[in-house]
Amino acid sequence: MAAFKPADILLPKNTDMTKWAVVACDQYTSEPQYWADVEKITQGSKTTLDLILPEVYLEGDDVDARIDKIHGKMNEYMAQDTFTEYKDALIYIERVQADGKVRAGIVGAIDLEEYDYNKGSNSKVRATEATVVERIPPRIKVRRGAPVELPHIMILVDDAKKSIVEPLAAKKDSFEKVYDFDMMKNGGHITGWLIDKDTQARLLETLEEFDSQAAFNERYGYENEAVLTFAMGDGNHSLATAKAFYEEQKANNAGKDMTNARCRYALVEIVNLHSPALEFEAIHRICTGIDRAKLMAEMTQALGLSKDKSEQKITVVTDGAHEDFYIHKASSKLTVGSLQNFLDGYMKANGGKIDYIHGTEVIDSLSKGADALGVLLPDMAKSELFPTVICDGALPRKTFSMGHAWDKRYYVEARKIAD
Repeated sequence: MAAFKPADILLPKNTDMTKWAVVACDQYTSEPQYWADVEKITQGSKTTLDLILPEVYLEGDDVDARIDKIHGKMNEYMAQDTFTEYKDALIYIERVQADGKVRAGIVGAIDLEEYDYNKGSNSKVRATEATVVERIPPRIKVRRGAPVELPHIMILVDDAKKSIVEPLAAKKDSFEKVYDFDMMKNGGHITGWLIDKDTQARLLETLEEFDSQAAFNERYGYENEAVLTFAMGDGNHSLATAKAFYEEQKANNAGKDMTNARCRYALVEIVNLHSPALEFEAIHRICTGIDRAKLMAEMTQALGLSKDKSEQKITVVTDGAHEDFYIHKASSKLTVGSLQNFLDGYMKANGGKIDYIHGTEVIDSLSKGADALGVLLPDMAKSELFPTVICDGALPRKTFSMGHAWDKRYYVEARKIAD
């Protein structure tokens, strides 16, 4: 069976959904005013803001108190009969982004037995970027003692034939509509439909066939590689936390049959990589606190930089001036991988700091200093994602970004995780 399955999905009833749904907790991490605004908007209403820990507060002294309050609110909402539970369900959603593009997806459960976030993993569900294990402990504190989970996890399928998600659009009017509302703070609009049982059965059959070794071999031209069906889009550290919690529960319940344990699964949305609403954008690098000449000399040597053209190109930015170079000693299938492999080693040996930046104008500005050097990277083609993860494993951190912060997943659905 495929790793993606129906779930017992909770949706709030008699609730102002615009105030209920807030954006993923790992967004606006340097903008406390954003979250202060959300608090004002949701004041006095039932809201997922009460049930999550925005990462902007992770460094505060009151983190444990916030987590206790989250658990209290979760239990309060459960006691107040806040939710309707849709048993064994899949929900088809259409998210109209702020730019007017429609991103379609399916909400269900991923089997954590089929997920391994470690580099070199051969699991059917894999991380696309390096997982920073140090980011898991504060998140797992929220999951411990929580009766429910709320997902901001988006998982991609490489379905060029558009056989899984897209056919549901033609049938949506025959499904039960379970929500339809505008999202706060430039989040666009979202509509969700409960997929009927007959359609669900056919969908799962299609997904099982897509998940097969034969279909995988046909997609990528491989014969001896382990099947990769689901690749992380957003929320990898959230899914890694669910995995760590599940492994913790297995260790604490040695000998117990965990086949149907709620904590074995995590609620996610799957989206087709080929959705026109998904756009991959490069994340550029700015190095500060460095000896610019030394870094440039060592980078030239290590990467074989020259003006002679090759497949991998970077643009070095100093004092706002741009200069193109080509890499002739690549250590990764991706330009960003070759660069990051060098920078990680250089910073470890020599000190300095790397920041990850969207937009060339910001790089131009930050590169104006004797101890600063920027590097602009090319956008990653969507078609490169799955083959690179298959061949190289998880990509370097901050390889690509999918859309703006306001287009990220908002918390709408929930699921019980306590047995």
